[in-house]
Amino acid sequence: SGFSKHPGLLHLLFFTFCLIYAITIIGNLLIFMVTVHPSLRIPMYFFLRVLSILDISTASIGVPKMLVNFLSEDRSISYMGCATQLYSVIFLGATEWYLLAAMAYDRYMAICNPLRYAIIMNSRVCVSLVLLSCCSGNVVSVVQTAWVFSLPFCGPRKINYFFCDIPPLIMLSCTETSSYEKQIITATALVIFTPFCLILVSYACIISSTLKISCAEGRHKIFSTCSSHLIVVILYCGSGTLIYLRPKASYSQDAKKFLPLTHTAITPMLNPLIYSLRNKDVKEVLIR
Repeated sequence: SGFSKHPGLLHLLFFTFCLIYAITIIGNLLIFMVTVHPSLRIPMYFFLRVLSILDISTASIGVPKMLVNFLSEDRSISYMGCATQLYSVIFLGATEWYLLAAMAYDRYMAICNPLRYAIIMNSRVCVSLVLLSCCSGNVVSVVQTAWVFSLPFCGPRKINYFFCDIPPLIMLSCTETSSYEKQIITATALVIFTPFCLILVSYACIISSTLKISCAEGRHKIFSTCSSHLIVVILYCGSGTLIYLRPKASYSQDAKKFLPLTHTAITPMLNPLIYSLRNKDVKEVLIR
């Protein structure tokens, strides 16, 4: 149903999210093409290309359908279409979160083991980390999607949301869902905080090594490089926590709808801006 109860906002929302989607696609395609440049063929930019692909995919799952629904009377989605959408949202979200942990490990190796970096972070290791992120995301998504769609649905099958996600689908179930909601919180905590702990450990080691560098310019360059990644981590951790871990009564029904948009539409748009505006190498190649 989205914001069908607010017909006066539909056209404004359509043009707003159409612009956001266009910026997301163009920005991530630019990042992908720029990081293919020979001067940027290092693991950090390989992971950044994968991140761009995931961002384009994440935005493309929900935003086009949402744009159509803004202008259409028929806002329905098939049962299999809903299951596919839920699987894709969870898969891409979890995969991207694990990829951010791999990127933190890459920064740790580059800063704390610079002489062995090229040997340790070879192409085989980089591809393996990406595949491991995808496999982990797939396991999480399959389990969560199968679990949600094993619930009995009855009554009006109206999803008060922009796309198929776990919270609104559980609300359609005929059974008592308090135990299932506790399982969601537990699973979300594991998916979010396990990579987050790995990221914290990596950056604790990075900060410790950086503080030992006597050159102020060298410290500034390291912090500038890592700050872009940290900003993205904070965006993902914050949006995931607000969507799945906050109590139901802590925000309004409309807020519940807007919060997922930060993860599926806003953050994929901001990622290329964060990495391009804060990365000197990317800006130089982009200008050339």
